[in-house]
Amino acid sequence: MPEIARFYGIVIRMYFADHNPPHFHAFYSGLEALVDIRTLAVFAGYLPPRALGLAVEWAAIHQDELLADWELAREGRPPIRIEPLV
Repeated sequence: MPEIARFYGIVIRMYFADHNPPHFHAFYSGLEALVDIRTLAVFAGYLPPRALGLAVEWAAIHQDELLADWELAREGRPPIRIEPLV
């Protein structure tokens, strides 16, 4: 599963040929949440509120890039790294 970004201990990844809806996997401290790219809502898993807030803030800034990466990953092509939250 390619890593797209890493910031504040949060790792963002996407699986190749993953299921809909378009989403990313956010990992933090041994926990994982799946976040819908379009709605920025968690639909599976859990992250602590602060980590989730940072992941969603980052995703809101990079929503178009995430959707483009989703299409690449769905096609089995490597997604492009996205700038971390600073």
